[in-house]
Amino acid sequence: MSDSTRGFALGTLGVVIFAMTLPMTRLAVGDMADPQLPPAFVTAGRAAVAGLLSALYLLAVRAGVPARRHWPALAVSALGTVVGFPLFLALALRQVDAMHAAVVTGVMPLGTAVVAALVLRQRPSAGFWACAVLGCALVLGFAAWQGSGRLSPADGLLLLAVLSTSVGYVAGAQVSVEMPAKRVICWVLVGSLPFTLPAALWLWPQAPARASAWLGFGYVSVFSMWLGFFAWYRGLALGGVVRVSQVQLLQPFLALLFAVPVLGEKLQPLTVVFSLAVIAVVFIGRRMPVQRRV
Repeated sequence: MSDSTRGFALGTLGVVIFAMTLPMTRLAVGDMADPQLPPAFVTAGRAAVAGLLSALYLLAVRAGVPARRHWPALAVSALGTVVGFPLFLALALRQVDAMHAAVVTGVMPLGTAVVAALVLRQRPSAGFWACAVLGCALVLGFAAWQGSGRLSPADGLLLLAVLSTSVGYVAGAQVSVEMPAKRVICWVLVGSLPFTLPAALWLWPQAPARASAWLGFGYVSVFSMWLGFFAWYRGLALGGVVRVSQVQLLQPFLALLFAVPVLGEKLQPLTVVFSLAVIAVVFIGRRMPVQRRV
């Protein structure tokens, strides 16, 4: 098997792992009528488990400690990817189903591109901004349709989750210029351990939860928060960023499909239409020219 084929396969595996995050998080936290694990515990606990695994990995490969200049960016990445995204997502999934969340968070790649353009002082084309506005309009239109003409607090939480992870990804990407991306993720998680581990122990649920909820928690801890990044970044390295990264466009649609067997949610035709429309806008937007400022 060629490196290109292996890279594409690993990249696809990473996207499949990430797509399962939404239904598995919903499985872990439950809904308002049947709550399971507290969202705050899921947020801290998944990061603590992944942080302990990351510490073992860094020791095994004898990774050097990041330079002092890298820690501010690593801290920002932690706030966005370790705290912001998981917490806002878990809180939102108590109120809306995984399919709803999949469509709204489908603009995440475009949101990351917008944050990168602003932070890195780039000059996106008018077409890029048009796609960004259209993608946002599609998401808001879908949320309003689901909410019978109005947005819900959960939609605000999902948009905050998109913003958090976009900022976190851009901050982490700045460090990955000088350090392997897998180690960046691990150092973000290890650096968060002094906060996430005590928080997880303090927030340990007092009420019993179903075994399926703990299964969802285990998945987002080991796979979504840790192993998925290993498959994804290895795939990018072997198969090429331009080719393999396009698989990520399928992530929201895969999340819709996984919600059916995992949660028993019903897939509505209009939900599929909105999801495909968001994917198309993201696909076009990522190909619009973006120039670096002089």
